[in-house]
Amino acid sequence: MTTESLHRLVYFSRTFIPGKPAEIAVEIESILESARRNNAQRSVTGALIFNSGIFAQVLEGALQDIEQTFERIQRDARHGDVHVLAFEGTSIRRFPSWSMAFVGRSAEGRDLFSGIAEATGFEAERMQGERVLEIVNSIAIEEEAVHA
Repeated sequence: MTTESLHRLVYFSRTFIPGKPAEIAVEIESILESARRNNAQRSVTGALIFNSGIFAQVLEGALQDIEQTFERIQRDARHGDVHVLAFEGTSIRRFPSWSMAFVGRSAEGRDLFSGIAEATGFEAERMQGERVLEIVNSIAIEEEAVHA
């Protein structure tokens, strides 16, 4: 893949997963398993945060692969109120070794991501793709260091 074909998509959505926290956690694991399998086949990398009923995700890869992946996400009944925060060409991957990292399991990660809600109320017009990308990236780096 050439660098000019590399793209990054940052979005957030609200969860439509019904059930109690344990049932929702099982469904999140199912989403991650499917994403990792599908993304690895397409050389799509990225990270997902889930907290307070909100998904925030970064996807990186070839334009066509990102578009196909995002179409699948938009058709998924477990997601709703999907808002693209950034979609642009990029020269580097921020998550090169993860077909789909799940970040924010640490208390620090949850707190950092929760801060977005306080600042924006998860209103699309107030959220910024670059800020979400930086938060996801910093949580991923922190959690990778802890688990290394």
